[in-house]
Amino acid sequence: MSNRRDFIKKTTLGTLAVSSVLGYSGFANSREDEKEEIENPLKKTKKPVVISTWNHGLPANQETWKELKAGKSALDALEAGMKIPEADPNVRSVGYGGYPDREGKVTLDACIMDHNSNCGSVCFLQGIMHPISVAKRVLQNTPHVMLAGQGALQFALSEGFKEENLLTPESEKDWKKWLEDSKYKPVINIENHDTISMLMLDQDGNLAGGCTTSGAAWKMHGRVGDSPIIGAGLFLDNEVGAAAATGLGEAVIRTAGSAMVVELMRQGKSPFDACKEITERIYNKHKNHKDMEYLQVGFIALNKNGEHAGYSLRSGFNYAVSDDENGHRMEDAKFKMSWDK
Repeated sequence: MSNRRDFIKKTTLGTLAVSSVLGYSGFANSREDEKEEIENPLKKTKKPVVISTWNHGLPANQETWKELKAGKSALDALEAGMKIPEADPNVRSVGYGGYPDREGKVTLDACIMDHNSNCGSVCFLQGIMHPISVAKRVLQNTPHVMLAGQGALQFALSEGFKEENLLTPESEKDWKKWLEDSKYKPVINIENHDTISMLMLDQDGNLAGGCTTSGAAWKMHGRVGDSPIIGAGLFLDNEVGAAAATGLGEAVIRTAGSAMVVELMRQGKSPFDACKEITERIYNKHKNHKDMEYLQVGFIALNKNGEHAGYSLRSGFNYAVSDDENGHRMEDAKFKMSWDK
């Protein structure tokens, strides 16, 4: 009997002890969870937000913002904004008035992407003022993602676009001057122009993006850069964020740059850290490359919380930002190195 009573007593005490430990452990976990919630509160999403590359992104943003506030869809608002630099002859790397290729032809690349991962793209398009609009029609009215060259032009004409000469007298004069030496060195952002890439988080919390460009001045006829390539010049995942590139397209294509920035954000990195890491990756792959002398690349990124950033290999890159909190403004991107290095 004594042994049985001792066994029951010990078992009861053991059960109480275990229950106490478990109860204390649960309390401790509760306190830890409470502490974590205090230290890491859920971030309130800032929306809408529009960001775009370079100084010519500011008037583009303003038009996009106006259209968004008027109730237009994300793609319609983005298209309206990007048409501004496309039609501006003073923006010499986008659309009308863009620098031509070696044969004196202005050739255009553009793409657009919505929150459902629907994409439209055109490349090596000639004679159409607004390639971003043609890319949008590819998204909406075809089963394809990309149309190229003469096929893209044929499609644009079938959609009612007007063919016109995009080579302005100023760009033609510069091209003829270049022909005197015919040296090719694609120096990006010395005069602060290049591709315009735009990213947007709309009022519903959905992402959209687009790129449009006349590409590198004096390029070989037929050359296509990163801007119309989904995953290189532009990429977004509506669960994560969006990214877009500017600079030397060949370097961005070699690293699937924008897709990689989004993938790093998926892994938990901030927009800034994601842009910086992929820029560093491009640097490491190109530091002994023939392009390094004139290499410039930059990224902008926007996540689902409305947080944004830009980062470039070399100095001089800036981007436009629009939101309700601070209105329309330009921000200078941080960079790895100056042009004199």
